[in-house]
Amino acid sequence: MSISETAVADTATGSDLAAREGGGVTTTPPPSRRRRGLGWSGRLEVAVLVGPALVMFVGFVIFPVVMAAYYGFFRWQGYGPPTEFVGLQNYITILTDPTFVEALSHNAVIVIASLVLQGPVAVLLALLLNRRMRGQSLIRVLIFVPYVIAEVVVGTGFGLMLQTQGALNGALEQLGLGALTRDWIADPSIAIWTLMGILTWKYVGFAVILFLAGLQGIPEELYEAAALDGAGYWQTHWRITLPLLAPTLRIWAFLSIIGALQLFDLVYIIWGQYVASTAGTSTMATYMVVNGRNAGSYGYGNAVAVVIFLISLVVAIVYQRYVLRRDTAGAITEGKQER
Repeated sequence: MSISETAVADTATGSDLAAREGGGVTTTPPPSRRRRGLGWSGRLEVAVLVGPALVMFVGFVIFPVVMAAYYGFFRWQGYGPPTEFVGLQNYITILTDPTFVEALSHNAVIVIASLVLQGPVAVLLALLLNRRMRGQSLIRVLIFVPYVIAEVVVGTGFGLMLQTQGALNGALEQLGLGALTRDWIADPSIAIWTLMGILTWKYVGFAVILFLAGLQGIPEELYEAAALDGAGYWQTHWRITLPLLAPTLRIWAFLSIIGALQLFDLVYIIWGQYVASTAGTSTMATYMVVNGRNAGSYGYGNAVAVVIFLISLVVAIVYQRYVLRRDTAGAITEGKQER
């Protein structure tokens, strides 16, 4: 040890002795650290990575919404600059139109029925397919296939099969069940349930895939411990599987709600622009197309699009605030002070 190091050590020892004699305790404060900014290189990197996505979001989401809101204040035929300003008249007409209110109620029924029908069916299928069995992969593919089929193909196929003289009624006749034949598309008492059956067949595969992914994250040790405690099959799934699968269920429910609020293609393809309203299957999106583009009133159609966007936005915010908050709270990290 050099002389200078010896002197520093003696000084530190003397300071400690003096502190002990005086009854006090001295601590050496840690050196203050200042947070360094990103710097020009960091900012450039962020701009390069975030810039393209931000431009796409603004160009294909924010800008169309702003322009739709702008055109919604005009009585516009779709060509030339809008000049006939009507203010909030389009929006007042929408909210007071019984046809739109009826379409909104249909969307609400579809939202609730989708959650009630598709959720339990998808959970049961996921539990079944999560067990080892022969042909497991093939069954998973077959369940998921309807989801990847184009809506045009699905709508055209079911539209032909469900006609009065279609394949479904023909099969019932051949089986001696002619009393069960119905006008599955045009009968207002069953048309909405026909739609729900088609939607369940089409989209339950997506829910099954999501739930299977969630089941893969549940540790097997929990089931083994439950078996040792004497828990039954359904008790195990009620106490372990469903609580741990809840985050996946909530995400699926959010996607299902937003999709049901914006449902258009299957309804428009199967029921068309006239039968949908009389059969009780019209939605806000079909109302927008029928009373906007097809009627040559593009300003009114843009106003309807804005209303649909606002309804979906409010539902998404409320769902995020009161349902998804428990899932996102643990994922968000706050900056901590450096010691």
